[in-house]
Amino acid sequence: MKILGLDSSGLVAGIAVVEDDTLLAEYNVNYKKTHSQTLLPMLDEVRKMIELDMESVDAIAISSGPGSFTGLRIGAATAKGLGLALNIPLVEVPTLEGLAFNVWGNSGLICPIMDARRNQVYTGVYRFEANQTIPGIVKEQCAMDIQELLQELNSLSAQNDFCGVVFVGDGIPVYKEVIAEKLTIPYSFAPAGKNRQCASSIAALGAAYFAEGRLCSAMDHKPEYLRESQAERERANKCS
Repeated sequence: MKILGLDSSGLVAGIAVVEDDTLLAEYNVNYKKTHSQTLLPMLDEVRKMIELDMESVDAIAISSGPGSFTGLRIGAATAKGLGLALNIPLVEVPTLEGLAFNVWGNSGLICPIMDARRNQVYTGVYRFEANQTIPGIVKEQCAMDIQELLQELNSLSAQNDFCGVVFVGDGIPVYKEVIAEKLTIPYSFAPAGKNRQCASSIAALGAAYFAEGRLCSAMDHKPEYLRESQAERERANKCS
């Protein structure tokens, strides 16, 4: 089974190829260029380096959101185009589950936080049980106020005797001081290389979801934004 993973949900653009339990290639870039400039050239480079026959790909795993509205649209358009051209299904991997997978094996709570502006984060809470590949969901992904999230984490730990929480995501540098002030449980931050989106995590989770039959047609795929864009909110306010 060969899975092509794509991620353009945040500042990082990523391409990865997983075959069975082996990562064949991964290409992540976190730089100033837009994903429309980088994603397809990166895929072409990976294809050449590992002599990838695109016809051998069984499915495309796409980071399905939440995240950057523009980035998600670029990723969705790329995945849908490839899926239709190759006549293969997509596997929708929630962005936050992909971030949680970066720190697979952690025994505590895993809390991805993506900066959603206005003191809000895209977040969820996850935990890995023994021998579990797919992260267990403690709190479903949502958009919420960072202060409310920290209160909930304090409460979750007190009720369940969790051994702390590890944060991952681009919200860390934005809310690091608030976390230090408000959190009363042990916590840590994922190190560089693990604290942003990784295409290999999307591809690996995509393989696990593929095995469970969690597939989507290229035609039916839609990104999960979780909330309206600023432009949509402004347009609604003008009409109200």
